[in-house]
Amino acid sequence: MPDAVARPGYDRSALTPGILHVGLGNFHRAHQAVYLDDLFALGEDHDWALVGAGVRAPDAKMRDALKAQDCLSTVIEMSAAGEAPRIIGAMIDFVEVAEGNGPLIAAMTDPAIRIVSLTVTEGGYFVSAETGTFDPNHPDIRADATRPDAPATVFGAIVAALRARRAAGVDPFTVMSCDNLPGNGDVTRDAVVGFAQLVDLELADWIEGQVAFPNAMVDRITPATGDRERAIAAKHGIDDPVPVTCEPFRQWVVEDKFPTGRPALEKVGVTFTDDVHTYERMKIRILNGGHAIIAYPAALMGIEFVHEAMADPLVSGFLRKVEETEVLPHVHPVPEFTPAAYLELIVERFSNPAVLDTTRRLCLDGSNRQPKFIVPAVADALASGASIEGLALESALWCRYCAGTLDDGTEIAPNDPSWDKLVPRALAARDDPSTWLAQADIYGATGKDAGFAEAFGRWLTMLWQDGTAATLRAYLA
Repeated sequence: MPDAVARPGYDRSALTPGILHVGLGNFHRAHQAVYLDDLFALGEDHDWALVGAGVRAPDAKMRDALKAQDCLSTVIEMSAAGEAPRIIGAMIDFVEVAEGNGPLIAAMTDPAIRIVSLTVTEGGYFVSAETGTFDPNHPDIRADATRPDAPATVFGAIVAALRARRAAGVDPFTVMSCDNLPGNGDVTRDAVVGFAQLVDLELADWIEGQVAFPNAMVDRITPATGDRERAIAAKHGIDDPVPVTCEPFRQWVVEDKFPTGRPALEKVGVTFTDDVHTYERMKIRILNGGHAIIAYPAALMGIEFVHEAMADPLVSGFLRKVEETEVLPHVHPVPEFTPAAYLELIVERFSNPAVLDTTRRLCLDGSNRQPKFIVPAVADALASGASIEGLALESALWCRYCAGTLDDGTEIAPNDPSWDKLVPRALAARDDPSTWLAQADIYGATGKDAGFAEAFGRWLTMLWQDGTAATLRAYLA
């Protein structure tokens, strides 16, 4: 490696496993793995190395790529000051991805594993938008309940491993979500206990009483990997098929609930607090919600990159007005930031031209992200009698995007797991907006609110008649 590429500042051969992480995507490798790499470089906690795992077909491809390079990952921080590449060595193995998840269950049963962490996407927790709780009737969960010893879902595998540990007299591991979900630890507990209740009520009671599920807030903007990112790595002399680029900023706030121990991550900038919910509400409403606010109008107008969207006064003006009038009033300060100061930080981060994040990435998977990032903000505004005009427009923009064409008629490639269902519904909503809001799994009771429905329908009609730019001008005026 060229001298400019930072590399692990510790003896990797001395590392032993302590954390098994399911979902080795770009975010995890630029976030939790980096924090651990920093900690190991201090000479601390070398018995907390990562073991990677997955339960989906793409996870097998990631395993092949990482195992071929000794589980090393390339992380390149992108800023106005330049590119800072480093090699992350915190992961030492990757479990075989197999049908029935036998290798994963066996790995989680190992007493050395004291934390199982997850990044399985916002839509991977089987939460019903109608009830806001775990859905035990989801087909994937029902299927796993018929084969608890060979489950296909991560929650079925966790329950199988906890059952095996209990039978062997081994303390349970802590289960730590690292996904962008309000109360992600509580959501994870509901999924694990909810599945266990389908197969073994006594085990479910034991899990509820003995297993810790700390809530956490995680943050770092991490674009998807493509040819551009591989070329950036190659420019620095790194041959890696799965490099990660990211912004310099990162944050991790966690509840200190780890009965079987944890690495001393506070030494490398992680905040341990009992007040995670205030942090996560600020981040999810302002940053994740902000991503949705800028993504759909920018994409519809043909803007490819996020920093270019922020340079467009219509898009950046839309972001500021919605955030300041409809989001910030329902967000509380944390010790580090007021909501207004956090918004300024977000604007600065979104505007970073070096990150090269795309609007298409931010538009991805709206059917799972809207219920987490936008609909709760609408519900809060409605409950307080505040305006929902901007949030209704955001939702209308998402609907217009899901109709499958940009303003200039260019076809949009599928960009949601439910794309085939969303497109015909979005097209039908052009004449009958209530068709879109009737998606109870996304909007729940909020979609039935007369005021929200009226504003949504009015904005959607304007988007079809006048286009995105004209609609944004009307809103800003």
